[in-house]
Amino acid sequence: MAIEFWTWNTPNGRKISVALEEMGLAYRVVPVDITKGEQFNPDFLAFSPNNRIPAIRDPDGPDGQPITVFESGAILLYLAEKTGKFLPGTLRERVPVYEWLMWQMGGFGPMPGQVHHFMMLPDGPAKDYGLERYGK
Repeated sequence: MAIEFWTWNTPNGRKISVALEEMGLAYRVVPVDITKGEQFNPDFLAFSPNNRIPAIRDPDGPDGQPITVFESGAILLYLAEKTGKFLPGTLRERVPVYEWLMWQMGGFGPMPGQVHHFMMLPDGPAKDYGLERYGK
């Protein structure tokens, strides 16, 4: 059965679609229009309590039982564990993967989102400040 991939067209959503494609997993996209507040829908919040995309529902989870996973880093690790792809076998080899994943999630990843937010503001001091701060 296909993984349900709840997402919107954002960098966090795209990185999961890239992983699903590269891992050769069947999936079905369920759009969550964050411009309309659909991330606050109770059905979505039931398995993504932080009201953020992406999230997945895997009907063929561990032990053959369905599982839901939210947060892009957790989803990437889950999919790597599930498929045995892109996650080395030894702890020593996995440490750099964890380091770069955490850097992407907490260091680089949020910056384009902040830049995009400030780019949408009208010209003025707030926009100038945001683009200066997050554009670096």
